[in-house]
Amino acid sequence: MARARELMAGAQGTSGDVVLRCEPDDAEVYLDGVLQGACSDYAGNPRGLTLGTGLHQIEVKKQGYWPYTTYYEPSGARARLTIQLRSSESAPGGSTP
Repeated sequence: MARARELMAGAQGTSGDVVLRCEPDDAEVYLDGVLQGACSDYAGNPRGLTLGTGLHQIEVKKQGYWPYTTYYEPSGARARLTIQLRSSESAPGGSTP
């Protein structure tokens, strides 16, 4: 029983990292509202975006594109996130999304 409690306690504080693949690859990455660098910095060679325990907000932004926002809670395994930003320029036909 003591071993089971020990394992459960260890599982609650899980951290991890996320490999980011973005288009465009020079988009800016924000973790919990703080600029971390360009998306290409976290493509997994050699590192991903390191996350501590708990739920985190990941934002990817670039001028001229709609921003992308997601929330992620690490599970201890390396995750991959592929993001394709959409242009904020007028869509064909003159309307914007």
